[in-house]
Amino acid sequence: MRHRFSVADTANMVALSYFVPPADLTDHFGAMYLFTADQPRVADHTRADFAQIRFMLAGSGVYHFSEGRIVETPEACLLGPTSMATHFDAAGPMQVVGVTVLPLGWASLRIGEADAIADDALDLHARFGPHWGEMVQTLRSIDEPERASGVFWAFIRGQCHPVSPTEQRFVTETDLWLANEQSPRVEVLQEKTGLSARQLARWCNRLYGAPPKYLARKYRALRCAQMITRGELDWSGISGDAFYDQSHFIREMKHFTGLTPTELRERASIVTRLSMKRAELHEGIARLSRIS
Repeated sequence: MRHRFSVADTANMVALSYFVPPADLTDHFGAMYLFTADQPRVADHTRADFAQIRFMLAGSGVYHFSEGRIVETPEACLLGPTSMATHFDAAGPMQVVGVTVLPLGWASLRIGEADAIADDALDLHARFGPHWGEMVQTLRSIDEPERASGVFWAFIRGQCHPVSPTEQRFVTETDLWLANEQSPRVEVLQEKTGLSARQLARWCNRLYGAPPKYLARKYRALRCAQMITRGELDWSGISGDAFYDQSHFIREMKHFTGLTPTELRERASIVTRLSMKRAELHEGIARLSRIS
C-alpha cells in the first residue's frame, strides 16, 4: 500500500497517517492509522493506551510486557489495553494498519473482559475466526490508503453488535470523568454513575481494562505528557496539585510513557513524536482517544 505521508520523518523513512472513523463508529473506535517504517529493524516503545487492533501487512515482531514477558505479534493482532509503556521490537520493512478500540467498541465486539487481555496480545484469526486473517490479505492487495480505509471500516462495522443503554451511559460518564478532571477522583465517578465501589471496579475492568483509581493515574499522566510535548515546560504549571512532588511526577511520566519529562521534551523517539500527532485530530475522533 502506498503511503500518503500525513506526519512523517522522511530522513528516517518512517511515516504515520490517520483516517477518522465514520460518524456511526466515532464513539466506538479511534482513528485508523497506517504506519510505515522502511527500516530493517524498528525497536521502540508506545505509551499506555486503549486496546488496539493491528493488521501486520509487512514485518514481524514481538511485544515486551511487564515482568519480562515476550509475546509474538500475530498478523491479525489484538493488543489489549496497556497499563504502562510497552516496548516492541520488529523486523522490517514494516507496515501496519490499526485502530484504537474504545470501551464502547470493546463492548460491541464482544471480545470478553478487557482486564483479561490487558498487557497481552492475541491472534484474532485463531480466537475469532479466519475472516480476521483474510482481512490482512485484503489490505495487502489494496494500493490506495483511502480505499483501504473504506474497506477497513466496512469490515470493522461488520464485527460490531449493539451495545446496551447501560453500557452507553456508563462509558459516557467515565470518559467525561477521565477527560475533564486534571486528577480524576473516584468518588466523583461513583456519584455520577450511582454505582458502589465494587460495581464501579467491575465495570471499569470489563470495558477499560483496569480499576478506576488506576485509570485516573493513567490519564492524568497521559494528559500531562501531551502538555510537555506542546512545549509547556514547567512541571508545577503542568501538574498543578495532581502530584506529590517533582519526583512523583517524573516517576508517573516514566511509567506510563516510557520517558521522563525531559526525554519527552528533548529526546522523544520518532514513533513517539509521530504518535503524539493523534492529539491534533480535533474533528471526527473521540476526545479521550486524543488524550491517549
